[in-house]
Amino acid sequence: MGEIIGYARVSSRTQSLDIQRDALTGANCTKIFAEKFTGTRTTGRVELEKMLEYVREGDVVCVTKLDRLARSLPDLLKITAKLDTKNVELRCLDQAIDTTTPEGRMTYQILGAVAEFETSIRKARQREGIDAALAKGPDSPFKGRPATIEYNKVAAAVEKHGNKAQAARSLGISRDSLYRVLKAGPATQA
Repeated sequence: MGEIIGYARVSSRTQSLDIQRDALTGANCTKIFAEKFTGTRTTGRVELEKMLEYVREGDVVCVTKLDRLARSLPDLLKITAKLDTKNVELRCLDQAIDTTTPEGRMTYQILGAVAEFETSIRKARQREGIDAALAKGPDSPFKGRPATIEYNKVAAAVEKHGNKAQAARSLGISRDSLYRVLKAGPATQA
């Protein structure tokens, strides 16, 4: 019998991996690969790639939920295909999936399809809400969050540093934000 290898992921740097790590440790994982990276992108997940490279025949990859491993059914199927080629099984703690059994494999496929459907529905509803708010015109409540960067401070930083990139760094903002404030000009400041 091989090892039980854990994989944990959260979508943003402000989220904690502690709950997933604790659950995976409790599931007797001998090694845990963990990262803070959005699940919507299928490339650039360094720890996922390391885990897929690390696992060997007879190992079981353990995750707390399927959406920690992948956010779309095609991505999930691609990952599990890699596991299958290495004769590695998948166990999902919170969704009672264990591909070492035929029932578990079927449940995994059904839940993967349902998760993708839910994500698609959520995106569609969000887009409908945004479109409805924008359709109200200038009185729309959908205006984004209010500006927190003052034009005068941005202009002064550019003047002081003589360089927009350095000015953005000194203010702790992105260059895109700096350019947006400069483009909007002083007239938009309250």
